[in-house]
Amino acid sequence: MKKNLASERNREATEQRLLETIGTMIGENGFEKIGINAVATQSGVSKILVYRYFGSVEGLMAAYLRKHDFWLNHPMKFPIREELPSFLKRLFREQVAKLRSNLTLKRLYRWELSCNNEMITTLREQREKVGLKLIEKVSEVSGYSKLEMASMVTILNASITYLVLLEDTCPYYNGIFLNQDRGWEEINQGIDAIIDKYLGK
Repeated sequence: MKKNLASERNREATEQRLLETIGTMIGENGFEKIGINAVATQSGVSKILVYRYFGSVEGLMAAYLRKHDFWLNHPMKFPIREELPSFLKRLFREQVAKLRSNLTLKRLYRWELSCNNEMITTLREQREKVGLKLIEKVSEVSGYSKLEMASMVTILNASITYLVLLEDTCPYYNGIFLNQDRGWEEINQGIDAIIDKYLGK
């Protein structure tokens, strides 16, 4: 029993080291040229273990995405109706902050958009389940239909993701400076206004 426990701890520590390594490598150089040999060398973990634990370098990148993805890791504690607008405003502000502050996550989002393998499909399905649960609860609390809530949440979520990915190569969009915090505060205030108009203050 103790041997199994030690083995599990060793695996957890090795997986964590590999996740940290891939995060550092992508943050420094992007993901396009990352290969199994570079990962093994930089992490000090054998290629065999990378394959055993994650299946491939792509599987390791998908695992990093899953570990840091905003929607997959956000604790969804739903408020009463009166607190719903504040809850949603805070949720989208946290999404903006999370994605803007993690360069590796932004680069992996771009990678995800260009891929359609089994690991990415599974990740999207997991994210979809979380999104549907959020929409169902918001619909239930607000009294609006699921379709209405799905449309609003989708537009806001997709807009945030697109604009955050754009800020590295495009300094402004519709006169809003994406490469400055004040520009993002303007976007946050715009999202707040949409939520207030839709759900009331």
